[in-house]
Amino acid sequence: MPSSSSARPPIRFRGRSFLAVVLAPEAPVEAWLSDLDALVRRSPAFFAGRAVILDVSALAPTREALLALVAELAARAIPIMGLEGAGAAGLGAGLPPPLTGGRPGGEIPTPDQPAPPSPVPERPTTVGSLVLDTPVRSGQTILFPEGDVTVMGSVASGAEVIAGGSIHVYGALRGRAIAGAAGSPNARIVCSRFEPELLAIDGLYRIADDIDPALRGKPVHVWLDGDAMRMAVLD
Repeated sequence: MPSSSSARPPIRFRGRSFLAVVLAPEAPVEAWLSDLDALVRRSPAFFAGRAVILDVSALAPTREALLALVAELAARAIPIMGLEGAGAAGLGAGLPPPLTGGRPGGEIPTPDQPAPPSPVPERPTTVGSLVLDTPVRSGQTILFPEGDVTVMGSVASGAEVIAGGSIHVYGALRGRAIAGAAGSPNARIVCSRFEPELLAIDGLYRIADDIDPALRGKPVHVWLDGDAMRMAVLD
């Protein structure tokens, strides 16, 4: 009888984006908190269900001041999911995790502000594929979330190719191939010589130790069948 662990579905890793509100307090903090209280009185549900980031780059607070500010916001039912601009003061227990690399978004109107006019949506520019005429060397990472990646040469051990769609390697695949990174379960991985360190399609991973040794060195096609990763030798 198979063990319960063998029947468990594989673990998937996915990226996900959320719109967050960024609070950027200014000195004096007491006056800023008073303005915040006035906003909450006008719209008590303004922060309900919103992810909130606290950007303290304009304050350069000490750790004690930062703890006090986070506590003041928590008392107003504004939980902080992350900190920006806190430096060393933002590290340690009792504080939200530090965040970096956020990209600015549009203004979110407060209750006393009219909503900005909706911009005319631009027609997206879609690039369907990326073709590499040279091999991917060890240590290189090729990231192309917009579509398929085709490598006319080989992908060396220690190299990585990440594609929003499928990955085609006309030489040897010795590195890592991560297809369907944009959430495409129909993505595929095809190579002429199969020697990968790691494979992934739509968040489902397989490392070299879990790959049938009989497939190594052969032309192979990899795809998803539900929650299972299938591999077959190409005729």
